[in-house]
Amino acid sequence: MSETDNERHKKRQQKLKEQVDERIRQAQQERGLVVVLTGNGKGKSTSGFGTIARAVGHGQNAAVVQFIKGNWECGERELLSAHGVEFVVMATGFTWETQNKEADKASAQQVWQQAKVMLTNPNLDVVLLDELTYMISYHYLELEEVVAAILQRPQQMSVIITGRGAHRRLIEIADTVSEIQSRKHAFDSGLKARKGIDW
Repeated sequence: MSETDNERHKKRQQKLKEQVDERIRQAQQERGLVVVLTGNGKGKSTSGFGTIARAVGHGQNAAVVQFIKGNWECGERELLSAHGVEFVVMATGFTWETQNKEADKASAQQVWQQAKVMLTNPNLDVVLLDELTYMISYHYLELEEVVAAILQRPQQMSVIITGRGAHRRLIEIADTVSEIQSRKHAFDSGLKARKGIDW
């Protein structure tokens, strides 16, 4: 008597469940993670903010450092600030707008000093360093100083780093790396950035 499709499916799923259960059983180490979200696609910051929202939903303490973004309206900042998330924002905006490398570098350094304090705070569960990768690739921040601050953070703290072109050293120290690729973007077709979707 031959197996039915349903019986075969059940056996496959049972085998899969056993494999997943075994991997869960073996994952016993518990500490904060370093997560890098990089690549040229849309959604890196959105993913980082989603993780902050998840942490806050679980009653955890979170903070966000926004490099580059500037002081314009930010839906995530509006929502999360109302739920106790501390924000530090580099007010200069995009480098092609300021066109002043020394001022941008000074601003990055000022924000980084506040970020370093956050990275030593044992009361924070997760810190988002949004668009940090640019600060390293533009040489506004010293790579090894950034790496040291992340590695010396409290053991339970997780750190999320976003931005294109993550330096290989950041990739090395990360526990999880996701590379988001662009297949198609509305802006390339002449569509304006949309409130609630793009910002």
